Amino acid sequence: MEDSAIVTLFNERNERAIKETKEKYGARLRKLAASVSGDSRTAEECENDTYLAAWNRIPPDDPSAHMFAYLARIIRCRVIDRVRASGSRRMTELSAELIELIPSDDDIESSVSTAYLREIINDFLSGENEGERKVFIRRYFYFDSIAEISLRCGYSLSKTKSILFRMRNRLKQRLGKEGYDV
Repeated sequence: MEDSAIVTLFNERNERAIKETKEKYGARLRKLAASVSGDSRTAEECENDTYLAAWNRIPPDDPSAHMFAYLARIIRCRVIDRVRASGSRRMTELSAELIELIPSDDDIESSVSTAYLREIINDFLSGENEGERKVFIRRYFYFDSIAEISLRCGYSLSKTKSILFRMRNRLKQRLGKEGYDV
């Protein structure tokens, strides 16, 4: 079923919208949640929470042009909240990789808005080549392991680590130029 038809079902408050969404995107959403949480039960719970959130947000939202990205953002936020609450070591490891790059909340409030930070990061990523951008997004949006990224992208483990290291350094420089104290 087309995304626009699914959104129409949501707008009509037809429960079939959830069934169709689950059929079309369920496996991908569970995989995303499982890659972050490392737990299939948590992934399933977050998937169900995502459908409820979509039900409550559509309308007024109209994600028909980017349905999977819309759902992925919801499930990603849900699963990150659960993983943080559980004190998972995986989230701690990933956070440590980026902690030097992203300023504290106080710095953001005193200098520029979170929206501006998002714009800078998006602009940075758009300037990177497709292969490196894919590695970065797989690691820090989808939370894939280095080994998974290497297999998916056809790079060695050391090359994947090197790409991530160099991109973090370039992003750190870019954020510094934009006035972030990193």
